[in-house]
Amino acid sequence: MTALPIIVGMGGVNAAGRTSFHQGFRRIVIDKLTAEARQETFVGLATLMNILTFQAGQLVDVEGNCVALSEVEARFGQQILDGTLIRKIESNHFDPDATHCHTNMVATPSTENITFEIKEKELPKPLPRSWTVTPLADKRVKVEITDNLDIKHSSYRDNPIKAAGQLPTGFEPSTLYNSRYQPRGLQTTIFGAADAIHSTGFSWDEILEKVSPDHVGTYSSSAFGQMQSEGLGGMLQNRLHGDRVTTKNLALGLNTMSADFINGYVTGSVGTTSTSTGACASFLYNLRNAIQDIKSGRVRVAIVGSSESPITPEIIEGFGNMSALANEEGLKKLDGITDGQADHRNTSRPFGENCGFTIGEAAHFLVIMDDELAIELGAKPLGSVADVFINADGIKKSITAPGPGNYITMAKSVALAKSILGEESVQKRSFILAHGSSTPQNRITESLIYHRLAETFDIHNWPVAAPKAYVGHTIAPASGDQITMALGVFAHNIMPGITTIKSIADDVHNERLNIALDHWQCEAMDVAFINSKGFGGNNATATLLSPDVTLSMLKKRYSIAEMTRYQEKLSAVEEKQGIYQEKANNGQFELIYKFGVGVLGDDDIEINTENISMTGFTNNIALPSKNPFADMV
Repeated sequence: MTALPIIVGMGGVNAAGRTSFHQGFRRIVIDKLTAEARQETFVGLATLMNILTFQAGQLVDVEGNCVALSEVEARFGQQILDGTLIRKIESNHFDPDATHCHTNMVATPSTENITFEIKEKELPKPLPRSWTVTPLADKRVKVEITDNLDIKHSSYRDNPIKAAGQLPTGFEPSTLYNSRYQPRGLQTTIFGAADAIHSTGFSWDEILEKVSPDHVGTYSSSAFGQMQSEGLGGMLQNRLHGDRVTTKNLALGLNTMSADFINGYVTGSVGTTSTSTGACASFLYNLRNAIQDIKSGRVRVAIVGSSESPITPEIIEGFGNMSALANEEGLKKLDGITDGQADHRNTSRPFGENCGFTIGEAAHFLVIMDDELAIELGAKPLGSVADVFINADGIKKSITAPGPGNYITMAKSVALAKSILGEESVQKRSFILAHGSSTPQNRITESLIYHRLAETFDIHNWPVAAPKAYVGHTIAPASGDQITMALGVFAHNIMPGITTIKSIADDVHNERLNIALDHWQCEAMDVAFINSKGFGGNNATATLLSPDVTLSMLKKRYSIAEMTRYQEKLSAVEEKQGIYQEKANNGQFELIYKFGVGVLGDDDIEINTENISMTGFTNNIALPSKNPFADMV
């Protein structure tokens, strides 16, 4: 009997807001929310952005004045809307109008020599042959150069890429715990993993009491590693800037660190750990590894996700020089602007007239359990993952060009959903979370795949949503943006349209697709297809089942008595989830950061021929006792 991987928690943050309890999804579709949900969303974003704080049971503004819940939107609504989703790059990243760089210069002597004074310790070693040095007072020297002098001069340039999907203005994860000179991507990892665990309604210790320590898994990665100055950025740049490389630059820069930090500082896991990178499909690569381990019984509970903080001048210039990013010139040309700047709120335009994608930053994490553990604990399902399919593109001419692999992943996903739920469910109650990168090539190739599959499976008016229109392309966590949007659709029955475009581009194959230009109320959906197309031929598609479908499947596997006990436990879990949701909306995130707490030594481990026990863990780890190759030896 194959275990069903059930999503029981999610956490993190992107440009739309917090992942848990669908805050980010609600921000995107805020105009379609009920009055109660709208108010809750504005309050939660206000505290996330440090516009308001929660003190002594009251919301308080920066001047110390109390603010009623009903006043938040009226007073701060526009500030909150302006400080979320895609917008002009803010100064905490860099100045896009004056981006720091270095200019090469060659200085030629205008008289006999180039002459200047410097400190003796600033002399290069070895001394160039054309330099003559004369000692002066106070450990200074006079330098005379008879040849040309190559100079790298500190300068600034007008960056053609000016917009990004940034975390909400004012949200700084480094201030929420002792971040100890950690890169931004690891700070958001700590925030996201803790948010996901709290959202389940359980403490991590409560979950561990039910499973063996080696039946826990952590699956996470970033595509670029940590490119800020605290990570690989510092390792590559510090010497060129005249600074030293620190002891942390290399280690903290590795793309495994988002998994390592969860194990080392959040959960204290000694179970399975895995980092899988597949460019823009990295989140789905990690998800596939997790659900395969859950289905096989190797893992019973997993934290799955990805983090990326790629809003740096270097990464943006790399993509920009590939003509992959939407730049000022291209956007102004599309919009007929001859004077002034492009609209930095509408730079990402999936399936519309576009000129490139918009980069974004995010961290998303899911807590996934096998169905038996979910039933035992009374966990609330947000959805379940039937499977994730990954296929490459075969021989390529351009390594970044699309290929046939995505046809295979999408076709497998749709066929699997049909085999589980039946033809009508796929035809009437399924939808697509598109890769939707906002490039001219993607809008054609991806829409053609969907069109041909719609023809094959006789689907008409197939809903297609594209979160990159609002949060940008977050690279490794991009399919996490898609999954969390799909879970939002399941929860709210609102299908996000693409409001950043005025019309569907003429070359998009949308005869059988419903690519709406506004958000719309939909019926309860059964299944979502999460599609990702990564550079290099890293294609992946996940088949995501709704909470209602998941519960229906559980009722068929478990007895009435078992489901009755489950429902009784679920009520208590939902109450605990509500308590954390209220705290999170008030900005009380209760981050989990166990730096140096409960470190195990050699004396904390007991081993015999049957199992291993460790201090702090309720259950033992059973050692293998059966020969899996008995027929061969």
